Amino acid sequence: MPALGVLLLSTALLTACGGSPVKDGGDVKKEAPASAKANKAVNTASSMLGKPYRYGGSSPKGFDCSGLVQYSYARAGVKVPRSTDAQRKATQPVAQGGLRKGDLLFFDERGKRSSHVAIYLGDGSFVHAPSSGKRVRVDRLADPYWKKSFAGARRFLGL
Repeated sequence: MPALGVLLLSTALLTACGGSPVKDGGDVKKEAPASAKANKAVNTASSMLGKPYRYGGSSPKGFDCSGLVQYSYARAGVKVPRSTDAQRKATQPVAQGGLRKGDLLFFDERGKRSSHVAIYLGDGSFVHAPSSGKRVRVDRLADPYWKKSFAGARRFLGL
């Protein structure tokens, strides 16, 4: 009989840690798919990587931040206002947890809520025309500078 007791005790100990299977991913949320127009704008903006920053620019010869947004969305058939502030006003707020490719990201760099705008690429990255002397590039929202100055995300209605 002692062998039966040892067997039961061993079985109980071995199955105690079993529990239910744990799914990979934890809190990671899968981003919702972007619309065709938003994808086109993302692809256009991404194709402008390396183009120079030019204040007031909205062409491949040079872009400022809102010019890159306007140009990219125009190529997707979406009429977008020219200034960063007007772009903010023409869009609807989006929770950071609900970001989709093509959403606009706004940053407060000079104490002004919409002093800089970028296009979200997915997976925490965005494309933008940063500032004078720099070129269109990709950065990450998790970067301390951008994380600190992030003022909100917005989306064009219907996209």
